[in-house]
Amino acid sequence: MDRLSQLLRWFSLHAGAFYAGQICSIQEFDEDPHQGHLHLIKRGPVTLVEAGVPPVLIDVPTIIFMPKPKWHRLIVEDKLGAEVVCANIKFGTEGSNPVTDSLPHLVCMPLDHLPGTRALMSLMQDEAFSEQMGRRAALDRLCEMLLIHVLRHCMANGSINRGALAGLSDARLQKVLQSIHQAPTHKWDLVDMASIAGMSRSRFADHFKAVIGQTPADYLVSWRVALAQKLLRAGRPVKSVADEVGYAGTTAFSKAFSRKTGVAPAQWLKSLASDQVDLD
Repeated sequence: MDRLSQLLRWFSLHAGAFYAGQICSIQEFDEDPHQGHLHLIKRGPVTLVEAGVPPVLIDVPTIIFMPKPKWHRLIVEDKLGAEVVCANIKFGTEGSNPVTDSLPHLVCMPLDHLPGTRALMSLMQDEAFSEQMGRRAALDRLCEMLLIHVLRHCMANGSINRGALAGLSDARLQKVLQSIHQAPTHKWDLVDMASIAGMSRSRFADHFKAVIGQTPADYLVSWRVALAQKLLRAGRPVKSVADEVGYAGTTAFSKAFSRKTGVAPAQWLKSLASDQVDLD
C-alpha cells in the first residue's frame, strides 16, 4: 500500500457537499473547529477574504482548501456571479489529525496545476447542475477525489514543510513512518527507527525533528493518541483502546492521552458528545 493510501486508511477522507451552483455578492463562513472547508471556484472572479490576511483575487478555476477554517468570506462583484462547489471535509476524526496538521492553513491552487483533473471537473459540472438521483452523494465522492489530487500534488512538489505528510515525502523518513503506522503497538526506540532510516541515532533524531516538527518519541505518542481517538469515537472501551495502541494499561494510556489533548479519555468523550448535541 502506498504511503498516502496508508494514511487515508486510518484517517479516511469524507466530503459533504453543502452547496453547488451560482453565488452573488458576499458569502460568509464562520470558524469551524470540527471540519475543513473546500471551495471549488469553477468560474470567478471571486475574492477570498480572511481576517488579518491580504485578500486573494481568484479569476481562474481554483480549489481552496482550509484544513482548520477561520472566519472567511467569498466576495463576488461581477454581475454574472460565480459558480462554486462548497464542501465540508473530515479526515476520520474531528479537529487535529496527522493529515490536516501537516497542511498550511490555506491551500489555494489553480486547477491547471493539478494534472488529470479535467475529467473530474467535467463530471462535477454534470452533477452540480443536474437533478439526477444521487447528485449530492456523487458530488461528495468527486470532492474527495479532487482533494486526493491536491494532497498528491502537495507531497510530490514539496509544498508541505512539516508534519506526517512531509515525512512521508522524505526518502529517509517515509519507511520509518510507514513502519510506525503499521505497528503502533511495537516498543519503538530510537535505535529501531534510525536503523530503518539508515542513519545514526543523532543524525536521525535531528533530521526527524527538522522535517516532522516533533521528536520521534513525541510523534509516536501523537500517532497512538490519534488512533485512540478514532477507536474511542467508534465506541471501543478505554482498556481495549489502550491495548490496541500500544499501552500496557489504562493509567499509562490516560497519562499520554491527557498530555496530548489536555483531558482524560472519558472527559474527551464527554466533550465530544456535548459538541455533537450543540451541532444538532
